Amino acid sequence: MAMDVPRPDRKKAKRKRQIIIGTLVAAAFIAITFGINSLEPAAREVDSSSVWVDSVRRGEMLRSVRGAGTLVPEEIRWIAAETEGRVERIVVDPGAQVEAGTVILELSDPATEQAAQDAELALKAAIARYTDLKVRLESQLLDQEANLAKVKADYQTAVLQAESKQELFKHQLIPEIELKSSNLTAEQLEVRYDIEQKRIKKFADSIEAQLAVEKNALEQARALQDLRSDRLSSLQVRAGIDGVLQQVPVEEGQRVTPGTNLARVARPDRLKAEVRIAETQAKDVLFGQTAVIDTRNGKVEGKVVRIDPAVQQGTVTVEVRLEGELPKGARPDLSIDGEIELERLEDVLYMGRPVYGQAHSTVGLFKVNPDGETAELTQVQIGRSSVNFVEVVSGLKEGDRVILTDSSQWNDATRIRLK
Repeated sequence: MAMDVPRPDRKKAKRKRQIIIGTLVAAAFIAITFGINSLEPAAREVDSSSVWVDSVRRGEMLRSVRGAGTLVPEEIRWIAAETEGRVERIVVDPGAQVEAGTVILELSDPATEQAAQDAELALKAAIARYTDLKVRLESQLLDQEANLAKVKADYQTAVLQAESKQELFKHQLIPEIELKSSNLTAEQLEVRYDIEQKRIKKFADSIEAQLAVEKNALEQARALQDLRSDRLSSLQVRAGIDGVLQQVPVEEGQRVTPGTNLARVARPDRLKAEVRIAETQAKDVLFGQTAVIDTRNGKVEGKVVRIDPAVQQGTVTVEVRLEGELPKGARPDLSIDGEIELERLEDVLYMGRPVYGQAHSTVGLFKVNPDGETAELTQVQIGRSSVNFVEVVSGLKEGDRVILTDSSQWNDATRIRLK
C-alpha cells in the first residue's frame, strides 16, 4: 500500500505565492484609489442660454439708486367744512376739471341759515340806530348854530347901538347912564357869543364821540353779518382753485362737522415725484442730486429737494422736483420709477450687478474660461455698488467674463460646463 510522503517545501512555496498575490492586489487597489481621487470631478453641465454673462470693464461707473413711486401735485387743497351740516347733493364727481368757483357739493343746515338771517336783521337795526343818532345830533347842532347866529346878530346890533350912543353922548344928547347901559349890553352879548361858540365846539366833539360808539356797534354787527353770510355761503362748497377734483370722501345724506374734509382738489399742471428708496441705499442720497423719472410714457429729469427723515416699511421717501416737460399722460397718483444719480466713479473696474452681490462684500462667481465652454468658481471682492453695476476690487481683471446669474443651484460645484 502506497503512502503520501509529506513535502514541506511545497507548502512553503504555496504560502509564499499567496502572500505575493495578496500584496499585489492590495497595491493595485491603492493605486486605483489614488488614481480615482486624483481625477477632477466631472463638470456640471449648464445651458448657456439660461445664464447671464457680463464682461469686466474699466472706465467711468455711474452710481445710482432706484425706487418706485408716484407723481403727486405740488399744490393740493383740502376743502374742509366750515360749519355743521348735512350733505344734500354732490354736484361734481372726482376726476372732473374744476375752476375756483365751481360748486362741488351742497350742504344744508337750518341753524346756519337762521343765524345768517338774524345777523342781517341785526345789521339793519344797527344801521338804523346809527342813522337816527346822526340825524338827531346834526339837528341839535343846527339848532345851536342857529342860536349862535342869533346871539352874534344881537351882539353886533348892541355894538352898533353902543357906538351910536357914544356919538350922541359926545354931543350931550343923551345922559351918561344910557351910554353905560348900552355898552354893558354889548359886553354881555359878547360874552354870550363867545360861550355859544365854545358850546358848539364841545357839542361837535360830543357828536363825534357818540357817533364813534354807535359806529363801532354797527361795525360789529356788519362783521357778524359777514361771518354768518360766509358760513351760509360755505354750504355751497366750492373748489377754491383751478384743477382736478381728486376726492369727495363724503356721501349724500351724511352729517358733517366743522373741519371735516369734504373734497380734495389738485393742480395737474404742477407735479412732483415721490420716490421710495430702500433704507440701506438712501444714506447716499443728498439734496440737489440729479434724478430721472420714468413715467412709462417718457422720461423727465429732476432734482432731489426733500428727503423724508422717517423710515416707512423699510423705505425712505425722496421728493424730486421735475424740471423738464411732463410726458403725455402724466397725472397725479401715476406710478413711476425713479433713478437718482449718486456719483460718477472715474477709472474703475466694474461689471454688471450680480444677483446676490452686495456692496463691500466677497461673493463667489463663475468666471468663464478662455475656451468659452467652461467656467470656474472665483472669489470676487465687490466695492461700491449701483443699480446695474458694481465696482470690482479684486478677483477679476479687465476683459474677464463672469456669470452673474443666480448660481445657488450649483453650490456643490466649483466648475461648470456651458453647453
